[in-house]
Amino acid sequence: MGTVFSIAVRDPRPDTPEAVRRIAERLHRIDAVFSTYRPDSDISRLGRGELAPDDCDPDVPTVLAACREVAAETDGYFTERPGGRLDPSGWVKGWAIEEAARLLRASGARQFCVNGGGDVQTSGGPWRLGVAHPARPGMLAAVLAGSDLAVATSGTAERGAHILDPRTGRPADGLASLTLVGAPGTGIARTDAWATAAFAMGPDRALAWAARQPGVEALAVLPDGSKRWTSGLPGHLPPSGPADWQPAGRQPTAAY
Repeated sequence: MGTVFSIAVRDPRPDTPEAVRRIAERLHRIDAVFSTYRPDSDISRLGRGELAPDDCDPDVPTVLAACREVAAETDGYFTERPGGRLDPSGWVKGWAIEEAARLLRASGARQFCVNGGGDVQTSGGPWRLGVAHPARPGMLAAVLAGSDLAVATSGTAERGAHILDPRTGRPADGLASLTLVGAPGTGIARTDAWATAAFAMGPDRALAWAARQPGVEALAVLPDGSKRWTSGLPGHLPPSGPADWQPAGRQPTAAY
């Protein structure tokens, strides 16, 4: 998937090491099926017309159906074909995080955090999640706190202007990063896909769209480093308040 996954378990059980092994196997399988970096993956072969959907791994039609649902939910700002190329990565990474969380719960763990490339699903808590500042390397734009969180950040700091506006086919502009805190029960797959779509919308449309989604909050960082947010975001901030001065890890979101 071109990124790094990390897992923190506060209440390890006897089955936790085996669960982590199964998670690694599951992530490698998801990568083998969906990676756009691998020419032999099902999704690459499907995109080239070498496979029919019914001949792909059974997860492929499920993922593509989820992508179409998110496209409808975001007024077309999410697509599994950015730039005309089949690439459902905007859903797959968050879904892979959910798969890892599912296997941890099955092992009996209830206090854990799964981080995939800076997008985070926590269970139990409380947890503190640092959101990297896209315009100030090594600093945080905010610290979010709470239990059972799904937090996803889309932006340009790690991979440059890689998010396309589906309506123009050009790189989205107007934002340096957009972080969404998902509503309870939404899960990181949908939160991550929504964050990608909201980034493509630009700041005004993104914040207005997020404000209409029950339980969803957003933090936008503009290219000049200034911030805007939805009215309920302060409810996810710890009592310590702004955290621009705090050091950040390399990923867009770090849990501790």
